[in-house]
Amino acid sequence: MFRISRYVRMLLGPAPAPERRPAAPSGRGPVVIWNLIRRCNLTCRHCYSISADKDFAGELDTAEVAQVMDDLAAFGVPVLILSGGEPLLRPDIFEIAGRAKRMGFYVGLSSNGTLIDAPMAERIGKLDLDYVGISLDGLRATHDRFRRMDGAFDKSLAGLRLARELGLKVGLRFTLTRDNATDLPALLQLVEDEQVDRFYLSHLNYAGRGNKNRAEDAHHRMTREAMTLLFDRVLAMESQGVRKDFTTGNNDADGVFFLHWVARRMPDRLGQARRMLERWGGNASGVGVANIDNLGNVHPDTMWWHHTLGNVRERPFSAIWQDRSQGLMAGLAQRPRPVTGRCGDCAYLAICNGSSRVRAEQVTGDPWQEDPGCYLDDAEIGIADGRARVAVTPWRRVVPVRAVQP
Repeated sequence: MFRISRYVRMLLGPAPAPERRPAAPSGRGPVVIWNLIRRCNLTCRHCYSISADKDFAGELDTAEVAQVMDDLAAFGVPVLILSGGEPLLRPDIFEIAGRAKRMGFYVGLSSNGTLIDAPMAERIGKLDLDYVGISLDGLRATHDRFRRMDGAFDKSLAGLRLARELGLKVGLRFTLTRDNATDLPALLQLVEDEQVDRFYLSHLNYAGRGNKNRAEDAHHRMTREAMTLLFDRVLAMESQGVRKDFTTGNNDADGVFFLHWVARRMPDRLGQARRMLERWGGNASGVGVANIDNLGNVHPDTMWWHHTLGNVRERPFSAIWQDRSQGLMAGLAQRPRPVTGRCGDCAYLAICNGSSRVRAEQVTGDPWQEDPGCYLDDAEIGIADGRARVAVTPWRRVVPVRAVQP
């Protein structure tokens, strides 16, 4: 996850830089996104879990979830994002969420929002969750088309308002595609008008139903325009003292594009920006982010459902996560990662960490090939003159740097 607001805020004034993410587990577990249920009342076009409005057999029961939570707490997992499907369809969701809060986890709820009526909102409010995220794919017509339900937009927006009125931190999640990119400016205005605390833009990743709709991925030009709009909007808001959290995910090239944006907007802070971004370290799949699906299978992140590391019914999550005997997990933990192609030649590998390995695998069959979702050109990533590598410096000189060995 790339935290735009944090970095813009730091560049506008003195602030401590975030610590570098450890290259391997070291007493602190990953953020865990937990798909507690696969059932959903919607069939969204870009769903990575390919959910449906039916029950799925073999899902972890309440006692099994509690046992896993005990292991996660002992392992030092700081954050649980309770997701689905639609997690509010799970009968024991309030018992699970309440237990997680009592255990000291930061607990987020990831919902489509359509089921949050007044009684549901009141029950959620009593849990005092740390965050409630609701997905919107654009304004009314676009959202309802993507969600395949008339009225879905109005229901989701009503649910967001109810949660916000109860004092919960609320956010909107938006998956950028070619078919909804034009709605982004209006959604950003909605964030301001509705006093939304957080906005998360997800790049379309090639997984699940999203993989079947790969042709709908935003063109690189549209991605660049969307990211520039986000960066400019955050700069304007932070300069005016308006504090909201804008983040992106599923394309860590955003960090490199941000560095080039800083070179244009705040050239005197370029050196500071590069140091901050290298401390951030880019893609965290398999190290700082983990996924548990509805059946208890563990994955490097939510986009890797086709690759299972183990099952919590057979081994504790902590044991599965620390097992680097599989080539994929060993490679994800390696710094620099053993990437090839443009990613291997990129001058900014220390910033993006090779970005999405699942996207590379879906397109080429090789998880270590270049990420086809990188929307920067060769010159912007330091590839020129026979793939010689170069780097931007705080003084805007171009200098050669040592190539990364895979």
